[in-house]
Amino acid sequence: MDLILWRHAEAEDNASSDLARRLTPRGERQAGRMASWLKSQFENPANRTSQWHVIASPAVRAQQTAAALKMPIETINAIAPDAPVEAILRAANWPNNKNHVIVVGHEPTLGMVAGALLNGVEDYVPFKKGAVCWFRASMQDGKTKVVLIKSATPKTIGE
Repeated sequence: MDLILWRHAEAEDNASSDLARRLTPRGERQAGRMASWLKSQFENPANRTSQWHVIASPAVRAQQTAAALKMPIETINAIAPDAPVEAILRAANWPNNKNHVIVVGHEPTLGMVAGALLNGVEDYVPFKKGAVCWFRASMQDGKTKVVLIKSATPKTIGE
């Protein structure tokens, strides 16, 4: 299974609540460009869009970021801001999901998930706003092997 962790794009600082924070105009551009880049990566038959399941935090900024993909989105309250690492992995059914999963969420949780996947222990890899990390799980000798396939930030794809 493949797992893409996508931090929401740039959001406004002030709103009626943290969950209500919306993307800034720059954040909307970041989300749109990253969504286009991701879809260009799905051109490989092994990564067809139909094989991906998008899950997102209920926060407006995460919903707006995910919506840029123009794919169905499942909102999962358990992956709201400050969710534990286990909530992200459980929501994605990592590493046993039959589909590939895109998780649109928040820091520091996504950075902790990435650190754990890369290093096999509690760790942290910081995510810039709008950035993605793409992981692949496979079984080798009865153990799950995790590989980082790609990573990108809005700046690296031409923001």
